[in-house]
Amino acid sequence: MATSSFLRNRYWVLRHGKSIPNEKGLIVSSLVISEIDRARSPCVMVDLTRSSKHGGDENGIRLEYQLASEGVEQAELAGKLFLKELKENDIPLENVRMCYSPFARTRHTAEVVASTLNLPFEGPQCKVMEDLRERYFGPSFELLSHDKYTEIWAMDEKDPFTRPEGGESVDDVASRLASAMATMESEYQGCTILVVSHGDPLQILQTILNAASKQMEQSCNDLASRIQAVRIPSILSQHRKFALLTGEIRAVR
Repeated sequence: MATSSFLRNRYWVLRHGKSIPNEKGLIVSSLVISEIDRARSPCVMVDLTRSSKHGGDENGIRLEYQLASEGVEQAELAGKLFLKELKENDIPLENVRMCYSPFARTRHTAEVVASTLNLPFEGPQCKVMEDLRERYFGPSFELLSHDKYTEIWAMDEKDPFTRPEGGESVDDVASRLASAMATMESEYQGCTILVVSHGDPLQILQTILNAASKQMEQSCNDLASRIQAVRIPSILSQHRKFALLTGEIRAVR
């Protein structure tokens, strides 16, 4: 199983199964966020407020944008693969935690996986976390063709601190993922945690954890300082190297 010496837990990541937006080729990235997250990312707050005039602020949680039938099958398979890993490594289900994005497609994926693992979805082992939500690509891209992703990723390679108009930069996402990691590391110890999220956030999460695991500076002796040290353009701009297919599960090494 995957573990890193500077982490208290073992982590796996799972991109949601194929969703209805995936089938339709649409970008669905908006979500009403909490006041805490609005305070943390005021640039996102402004644009989510603006997009709410068009009803776009809740796209992420609309049931019409949950998993397609193929996505349900992918989630079931991911759950079986994860269960197989747990058994092969003698990890009891009592030590398993699942943290997931509040989007309809990730919640649906987490529900299917929980059922496959025989974990009570509404119980303490499963936790929804807003910081794991989809990267907000901004109102200029919302509900447009997913062919537009290439424009965003090209901008990411050039400067991962640049935001799509009204949306989140790579570093913005890295910042809230650092917060998500801090929460999981403080709440759990010695657990195997499955993180159910989206393409860009999981690419970025793997990027910062991979780089943090190689951080050798003596001043970087805790998770927060390690992640802060690797939030630099040369690292963040390469997040596409950790891309996942829909329904793909992977150990974080």
